[in-house]
Amino acid sequence: MKPIAICAAIFCLALSACTKKKTDYQAEIAKVVPEYIEFKEATSIESGAYRISIEALNGKFYKGYNELRIKVSDKQSKQEVKVSAVTFLPIITKADGTKASGPHRYQPNYLAIEHYFSGYAVFTDESGANGEWDLYLSFDVASTSYRVQKRVQVEKQANKNLNMVSFKAKDGADYIIALVSPQKPKVAENALVAGIYRYNPPLGAPSGEFPDPGQFSYAEVGGYTLQLDPRMPEPSMGNHSSLNNKDLVQKDDGFYHGVVNYTMTGNWTLNLIMLNQQGQILKGTVVPTDFTPGVEGKKSELYIDILF
Repeated sequence: MKPIAICAAIFCLALSACTKKKTDYQAEIAKVVPEYIEFKEATSIESGAYRISIEALNGKFYKGYNELRIKVSDKQSKQEVKVSAVTFLPIITKADGTKASGPHRYQPNYLAIEHYFSGYAVFTDESGANGEWDLYLSFDVASTSYRVQKRVQVEKQANKNLNMVSFKAKDGADYIIALVSPQKPKVAENALVAGIYRYNPPLGAPSGEFPDPGQFSYAEVGGYTLQLDPRMPEPSMGNHSSLNNKDLVQKDDGFYHGVVNYTMTGNWTLNLIMLNQQGQILKGTVVPTDFTPGVEGKKSELYIDILF
């Protein structure tokens, strides 16, 4: 009877493990996926006679990619002020005192019709145990320069469709891939947009008291390819894929655009292989095509989980 008892125990443990994993997936599916379309003020800073307003979707900063709008106005008249030489630098101070940043547009672009400076920041962590974020901005009015600093709160990203991943590639460089859209996919072919950024190690020691942007520089990677293989890794889904997906390639806006075909709602994994301009694999592995019902699907060494 002992062998039978042992087998029964093993079977129960296996069943329990599968059930727990399935329950975890089901809990994920039950979550409501938020979608934000309205820009609101996330923070403001005052300096002299001027007020700097920074807007973001939903009026909050989130871990991952954040499109930002920066406006400078007169505190008294509330009117827009003509400014130049605007710079923007997000810095996280970690628990051990070290400082780092994330991909960002150091010199935001002024959009004359919309009357704001357009920028972005990829916050690599939410505020709290991982560290605290400060925004450093500078701008010129006539011949006077202003420099301001503001501590801000970066929230956890509740929308997994906007997840990000950081990693070291075979070329020795540190990269970040951040999903930009869609926020709320459909059961259909979806336009998939992502940013790829490479960290530029500083060439020398910091200069001056105001943060040296050369210590926190990221490049928007150009001419790469992200090969895409979406799968449903949940054991009951068997790690199946879908048809008509398209790899992500860079377009004129600097982002990488592709197509992902979601055949049903639920948990999906975007398995990725990143190729450089020469077609060399810098990160990622091919995912087996086996249908594996009852077993959690294998993933590329480079992947991003999403949910809708």
